[in-house]
Amino acid sequence: MKAPSSAAAVSVRKRRLKASRVALFAMVVPFVILVFVFNYIPLFGWLYAFYDYKPGIPLSQTPFVGLKFFRLVLDSKDDLIRVLTNTIALSMLSILTSPLAVIFAILLNETRSKLFKKTVQTLTTLPNFISWIIVYSLASVIFSSGGLLNQILFKLHWIEDATNVLGNQPATWWFQTAISVWKGLGFGSIIYLAAIAGIDQELYDAAKVDGAGRFQRIMAITVPGIMPTFFVLTLLNVANLLSSFSFEQNFVFYNSLVADKIETLDYYVYRTGIATGDVSFGTAVGMAKSLISIVLLFSVNAVSKRVRGQSVF
Repeated sequence: MKAPSSAAAVSVRKRRLKASRVALFAMVVPFVILVFVFNYIPLFGWLYAFYDYKPGIPLSQTPFVGLKFFRLVLDSKDDLIRVLTNTIALSMLSILTSPLAVIFAILLNETRSKLFKKTVQTLTTLPNFISWIIVYSLASVIFSSGGLLNQILFKLHWIEDATNVLGNQPATWWFQTAISVWKGLGFGSIIYLAAIAGIDQELYDAAKVDGAGRFQRIMAITVPGIMPTFFVLTLLNVANLLSSFSFEQNFVFYNSLVADKIETLDYYVYRTGIATGDVSFGTAVGMAKSLISIVLLFSVNAVSKRVRGQSVF
């Protein structure tokens, strides 16, 4: 009598497992459709890179020019070198400042006051949800020639001439990096706080018994525990090197005074493809950027396999 009962229980568990899998799949399907619609269907637009397209004329009536615009991209060396330099410099600065989110998460985790911890976490996460237009407005109020910063420095008699930080070309990369860090620090630390929460608490208890201090516990347990997460995110940032700097930030802070230092590859694609109406050339540049990013992604994945023995994806 026990065998049939056991078999029935196994059958019930299988049916429940199958039902849960179907439910999970049904939950995932809408998001897969959204990704397909917004990330894969637009790839049809790559066809414009092979035609001498003019807005208003159907693609079927547009002459096919093959790789003409890709050759033009290679011929525009001066512009490409400039925008690639800006793109790589801003992206590298973003990668170099990424450990700040790790440090912030560790410090926040070590805070004993729950009220203070929640308050700081809330205040530092909020800027991530502020639009870049609002961020630019705040920056303009504070850092422009007649802004709050200059007024305070004038009253303290520390300066004689106003400094327009938003139009200071030599400081552009550093200022934009600082703004980006301010906006994303709190939100970026969330994933590291989750990684810290996943570390076995018994390791900390054992370290306390062995007489390890707080700093020693951080260096011996917390840091090694979150290093795999940091390593994967850093590799993904390297793979996304040509796109890691926010286009929205680039768009709102762009002006003629800092154009040579702030124009990145994404903004160059926008300016040539949309602002000036050269859709085919802009598409060719964007297509080349996407292909390079794919190569970087697979290269980083190969490095991860060799160094860590695990792939990123």
